[in-house]
Amino acid sequence: MSSSPPESLNLPRGVLVRLRESHGDLMSEAVLASLEHLRPWMPWASAEAGSPAAQRERCQAVQESWASGSDYNYALLTDEAGPVIGGFGLHRRIDPGGIEIGYWMHVDHVGQGYATAAADALTRAGLELDDVTRVEIHTDQANVRSAAIPQRLGYRLDRVFEREPEAPAECGRIQVWIYSNG
Repeated sequence: MSSSPPESLNLPRGVLVRLRESHGDLMSEAVLASLEHLRPWMPWASAEAGSPAAQRERCQAVQESWASGSDYNYALLTDEAGPVIGGFGLHRRIDPGGIEIGYWMHVDHVGQGYATAAADALTRAGLELDDVTRVEIHTDQANVRSAAIPQRLGYRLDRVFEREPEAPAECGRIQVWIYSNG
């Protein structure tokens, strides 16, 4: 057991590395190249949010959340040098005992197994944390591609709740997928 996840997780293809301020420009390139792909599903996806300055600022801010243990953000890279092909995180924004995985992928790398491998590695890393007994992935019911990832990994659909859609393609029916140690 551990109080924080590893800073680097090697995948069958690619590597998850702790997001650092030095990744800002690479994150910006990935977000800006993928805006049309991200915009339907990610409320934050805009040219302004993807700008190099905004991404450098975000990467700097996530250092504090890692240190406090509230969020563990990663860049998904093809190899240690990059490029960034996705953003992943373990987030303590749910009930005690749980941690949530969030993710997005660069448009050119969707459907190649990277996201599933990264979510699998983060599921295992999350369950190794001292105070975590379950990992959750929340997907909008309309985002079939995103929901396929927890299904492939053996998560079970625990519940569906409704909320106001936050992004243009969302229907507002949120699926809560759970993976637990027991």
